[in-house]
Amino acid sequence: MAKMQVILTSNIVGLGAESDQVTVAAGYARNYLFPRGLAIPLTAANKRRLEVLRQRRAEREAQEYNTMCELARSLAKLVCVITVKTGEDGKLFGSVTNGTIADALKSQFDVALDKKQIHLEQPIKSLGEYEVELRLHPEVKGTLRVRVESSNPPPAVEAPATPATTPAAAPEEKTEKRGAARRQSGTTADSASAAPEKQAKKSGKKA
Repeated sequence: MAKMQVILTSNIVGLGAESDQVTVAAGYARNYLFPRGLAIPLTAANKRRLEVLRQRRAEREAQEYNTMCELARSLAKLVCVITVKTGEDGKLFGSVTNGTIADALKSQFDVALDKKQIHLEQPIKSLGEYEVELRLHPEVKGTLRVRVESSNPPPAVEAPATPATTPAAAPEEKTEKRGAARRQSGTTADSASAAPEKQAKKSGKKA
């Protein structure tokens, strides 16, 4: 297969960036790169454009770096909530992957990240809050808080039984005792007042 050297005029993932000189299949260059303005043939005349391409590349990379730095600061303030189905023991049906997080970021905050930019050592398989590493740029890393919650309704909590109240009989008993004491004191007072009268009558008879 025939090969040829070209100068890239745009950033092409997996191939190179502006001003890079690469070797590609001749058919790929003629049928894809050249018609789309992604590369130009490597010639003496085109080499003079390298400086312009390098300047364009530097400006693009600086802009991407600044954009990713700002995005990292913004994402660090967010909490991405992912709702999953769980069993009665709280275990997840399945797991939360970097693709799941990417979809949740898009739907909740309209932030588009490639799942490859979300680094998980292993899928999340338990409920809770996690700090996930983001690799937004070769020179920019960030973190995102991810909270995994269950979509199952919480179990019904039974209200504690209200203890039965007993009638307060004590006050009545005290009242009865007070009444009895008053009646007893009244009887004693009547007896005491009757004693002098009886004594007077006896004295009258003797006289």
